[in-house]
Amino acid sequence: MKRKGIILAGGNGTRMFPVSQVISKQLLLIYDKPMIYYPLSVLMHANIKDILIISSAKDLVLIKKILKNGSDFGVRLFYKSQNKPEGIAQGLVLAERFLNKSKSALICGDNLFTGEKLPLKLKKANNSKKSIFFLKKVNNPNEYGVFFKNKNKKLIIEKPKKKISNLAVTGLYFFDENATKIAKTLTKSERGEYEITDLNNYYIKKNRYKQIILNSKEKWFDMGTSDRIQKASNFIFKYKNKMISYYPEEIALNKKWISKSKIINKIKRHHNSSNYIKYLKKLIVYDK
Repeated sequence: MKRKGIILAGGNGTRMFPVSQVISKQLLLIYDKPMIYYPLSVLMHANIKDILIISSAKDLVLIKKILKNGSDFGVRLFYKSQNKPEGIAQGLVLAERFLNKSKSALICGDNLFTGEKLPLKLKKANNSKKSIFFLKKVNNPNEYGVFFKNKNKKLIIEKPKKKISNLAVTGLYFFDENATKIAKTLTKSERGEYEITDLNNYYIKKNRYKQIILNSKEKWFDMGTSDRIQKASNFIFKYKNKMISYYPEEIALNKKWISKSKIINKIKRHHNSSNYIKYLKKLIVYDK
């Protein structure tokens, strides 16, 4: 059974107040496209075509308006309402019916990954029978869950007060077909969430995992605050011509999931002078 994808686009958005009162963080522009296009593109680069987007009922209305059923991108998008955000691992429980015992790839909706060899690593993760954690060296490990290893043990420690490791666990996880069943056995942490760290540590304890460490040329942005959003947007603007694609139409066209006519029709429907449409025009031989 093919692996299915999950994008967690929920949360209370408290760090993005006041704009989070009226719009989902995942719809904020990162250079020329909504934030959610970046995690969607990551899953597409991994050759994942069935994708569930989890968010609040209010935010799903706008997300659906932009992404629709995914046919413009050659994928199938599904949506699940989340009444109350209770941790990343909750996403696997909410996705139980959608997954239907298939393997999964779960990505946080405010995460951006880039790197020339990233698509190859994503495809490798998709083909793995074990669960995969993507790790990245950071300067501020106290803000993340980090992978710790010594002679006696291996585990992920959430936001350690002392610097015991600089390998942060990113917001991208590839799980086997048992992840939902395991997630349903978790208990809430002190902060009232079903922690993805607890699920990951289960796989580590059972030695049913592998880790992929992003190198220095591969970037990861956790766009959870206004400062990080600005930093990510500046990075995209500066290196946009040297990066893997984050235009779902381009990814789909290269994979032959859609034809050029699909993009031509989209340009006709949204004929404007936005940077996004200008880019789509460059993908095809288009006669006005």
